[in-house]
Amino acid sequence: MAIYVVRAGDTLEAIASEFNREVSELSEINQIPYPYRMAVGQALLIPERNENDVSRRSVQSGGYAYPFISNWVLDQTLPYLTKLFIFSYGFTTEGELIPPARSEDFMLEKAGQTGVLPILVLTPLGADGRFSNILIQRMVNDSTVKENLINHLLEVVQEKGYAGVDVDFEYILAEDRDLFTSFVAELSEAMREIGKTVSVALAPKTSADQQGLLYQGKDYGGLGAVADEVLLMTYEWGYTYGPAMAVAPLNKVRQVVEYALTEIPAEKINLGIANYGYDWTLPYVKGESKAVTIGNVEAVQIAIENGVEIQFDKVVRSPFFQYEKEGRTHEVWFEDVRSLQGKYDLIKEFGLRGFGVWQIMRFFRAEWELMLENFTI
Repeated sequence: MAIYVVRAGDTLEAIASEFNREVSELSEINQIPYPYRMAVGQALLIPERNENDVSRRSVQSGGYAYPFISNWVLDQTLPYLTKLFIFSYGFTTEGELIPPARSEDFMLEKAGQTGVLPILVLTPLGADGRFSNILIQRMVNDSTVKENLINHLLEVVQEKGYAGVDVDFEYILAEDRDLFTSFVAELSEAMREIGKTVSVALAPKTSADQQGLLYQGKDYGGLGAVADEVLLMTYEWGYTYGPAMAVAPLNKVRQVVEYALTEIPAEKINLGIANYGYDWTLPYVKGESKAVTIGNVEAVQIAIENGVEIQFDKVVRSPFFQYEKEGRTHEVWFEDVRSLQGKYDLIKEFGLRGFGVWQIMRFFRAEWELMLENFTI
């Protein structure tokens, strides 16, 4: 495998010739349409996959998707996955399940056709579309509501053919921490009895006593003990309402992994990987600024259209650039094969179970081809 960084004056034809590759191959893998425009500083994947390479170990690869994913994106992505996390089912204050607004049946059918395990994602989303800790509190403190929710989950996973449940609860109140762990334990026991699994999403903590609403309700050790696996949500340092910065800075991601390993066995840990970037308008004003979510391929196109060079921060291991539009400065941070390789290296270094991508609504082919250069699934 090679990662080539485009220099001034480069052409895709010349790069293909240098690496003895077909232009069409590099164009397809790196999603560079004709006439093959590129940005200076853009990172290209030059695959050299050796199918007999015994150094690549097997990992779990998961991807989160909403039921409004396009058929084309889903078809392109499924061959790279072992699990498809379907987002999401909610629940009422009485423990009744609320299915996705759009039917997920076509996703279940396609997953079955490709041998990918479908996972039901359970979230406590309120009517406003945000995570509700009041809803969580009601459920974990009321045994009748909790039992009702678990029973409904058992019914749905069997009826629709789900392989398991992923519990994605955020903003859990500190006083509900142990009750939430008990809920996951009861759900896991019930699911195992019918041959299903339970995973749980974990906010990116770096210590057991980390303060903040995102962190205090998540007991890494307790949840890691009762669930079959966990996902570290190692992204959103740079986020919609925050200042411009890397979405998933590698130095911060490493800190989360190192702490998680003190509480949870490596074979239960999946690393969260971001499949998106943000475009901020500067200057950042707290409470007023709002970044625009963009795809990784789209980010490169923005750099090309504005004639700017893509930079790479060697500390956070992420690409970024600035450009001018309508008299305002914009700053873009996103993911490319260099930043993703850093995450894959962490998985190998610490022997993690695998990874889960949030989310797969935009297809980034180089991400998946890079995965196959590093692992088998």
